[in-house]
Amino acid sequence: MKTIVTLIRNELKTLWISPSTYIAAVLALLIMGFLYLATLFALVGDEQEALPPTIFLSTFWVPVLLVVPMLTMRSLAEERRLGTLESLMTTPVSAAAIVFSKWFGAYTFYILVWLIALGFPWIAAEILQQPEMTSRFFDQGSLIGGYLFIALSGALFIAVGIFASSLTRSQLVAGMLSFSIIFLMIIGIAALRLIEAQSAEWDTFPIQWLDYLQIMEHFEDFSKGVVDTRPVIYYLSGTALILGVSALIVESKA
Repeated sequence: MKTIVTLIRNELKTLWISPSTYIAAVLALLIMGFLYLATLFALVGDEQEALPPTIFLSTFWVPVLLVVPMLTMRSLAEERRLGTLESLMTTPVSAAAIVFSKWFGAYTFYILVWLIALGFPWIAAEILQQPEMTSRFFDQGSLIGGYLFIALSGALFIAVGIFASSLTRSQLVAGMLSFSIIFLMIIGIAALRLIEAQSAEWDTFPIQWLDYLQIMEHFEDFSKGVVDTRPVIYYLSGTALILGVSALIVESKA
């Protein structure tokens, strides 16, 4: 346990002094700010039934596709390129501990970025000074449900980024691979399910399991306050599985 704590502390320290961490955070927050501003304009231009937090958080995939590859691409790829990963594996440290510390550090910063984004409703409320809108900005159900989804899905996305970084020595390749996998997970499955729903030729094709994997549909449920255990199990088990595979890859290549 002491070894894992030491690894996590070192990983957090490395991320704190890494320029790519701050670049990822600043770009993500700028994009989030633009998306929140677009949400406010949408509410002003046309009356929306959905609450502002729900509309804003439904665009989670945009910052995710940016911030996750940037936070994770150097985690194992750079260690392997510099030869420090092989040196670390010669010490009494397991591959699982190394992978977990990399995941925990990146996940901590991922959550921190989204927590900073919680300031957007306060800024909007202070600028608009409209009490009737303030209650919509701070709707507890949509905020708690939405951020619970962000935390659960983020664990899986960060694990995917760590997995991509474990496969290569190149940060660029790791970032592109992470982006591609996450894009397919979020957009690809949703598009495939939509095609299946609109095509009669696919009626007999056994892909009902796509409903279980649809990340966008999971968000809709969470934002409505519906917390189903199935997606929770999906994200937690998927995170554990991908981190386990990453640990095996690190151990085999060490």
